Amino acid sequence: MVDRTEDVDWSGLFHALGPACDTPRHLAALLDDDAAAFVEGYAHLWSTTLRREGKAWPSTAPTALLVAELLDDPLPWPDDPSMPDAMLAYLHAVGVAADLGDRAAEIRARVENRAPELRAWTTRYLSADVDARDRMWQDCTELGELVLDQAALACFDLAPSLLRRTLPHLASERGNRRACAAAAVGALARHPSTSSQRPALLVQLTSMARAAAACSHELATILITIGRLGGDTRPWLTDPHEGVRVCAALAPGLGGDGAADRVLRELARSPRAFAASFDDMAPPLQLQYKPYQDLLTYALLRRVDDAEARDRAASGKLDGKPLLSDSLADQMWMAPRFGPAS
Repeated sequence: MVDRTEDVDWSGLFHALGPACDTPRHLAALLDDDAAAFVEGYAHLWSTTLRREGKAWPSTAPTALLVAELLDDPLPWPDDPSMPDAMLAYLHAVGVAADLGDRAAEIRARVENRAPELRAWTTRYLSADVDARDRMWQDCTELGELVLDQAALACFDLAPSLLRRTLPHLASERGNRRACAAAAVGALARHPSTSSQRPALLVQLTSMARAAAACSHELATILITIGRLGGDTRPWLTDPHEGVRVCAALAPGLGGDGAADRVLRELARSPRAFAASFDDMAPPLQLQYKPYQDLLTYALLRRVDDAEARDRAASGKLDGKPLLSDSLADQMWMAPRFGPAS
């Protein structure tokens, strides 16, 4: 992996803190014995190479490709088997950024039409000081936002390759790894080119869901993926676990389903039960990202028939409490949590 960092022209890329020339050093530190460098590298991976709320910087796609190569190495972290889980969680975040849907063609056309301007804007940005870079986001040219759209498009183009790297981990012996892989697959397999793979994936994921009955966190994660890929989650609408029922009911294809709507009405009446159902664990990985949090709010708005509950859902709160913990995103960004130890 270290050798492959040299294949990327990092000098032409930037991340949250500016030019991305430091990213290869931080990625190499993930394989180093220096504990302080490892912690710094891990923090850099999550807080600097990714944008909040599931979006990308220009450095995100090449970083993701190198992260996927780490997954291919059978023994990069012999003393910490949770690290591959974290790498899969990273690929899930990249998949969220890559989920452009019908917007991809329109973004590609705009990027191609303004390619010289985008290169010039990026060159100026990379050579500017911090204050000047801040001003460039306010220059009214919309070029900065288009550069970020271009970064998301790079993730979109990489998604099928990342999916191939992720699929073997669905068969892991570790429950956490299977859950993180399922979350990543759910985001990456939404790429249009993977449509022919989805029926077989849904068969595999459904089999995994049936086998995961003893672990509600893993099961809930898998069910969100099944729903997002167009699968059938109705068998779990009557599961005894509150969190599992809600994640099953979130499937977009269950809009108008009476049983799913009843589960969401239960959530509207007692959101704390959902938050508490995973005990001291974070919610399923997908619900730690804004697009999926929006999906939860949208489902409540569309499918809860109580006007007051809809108003509270629209504000992101029910019973005066956030649907998801206010501090969760900040906690997760620096130290992702993937569920119970297994």
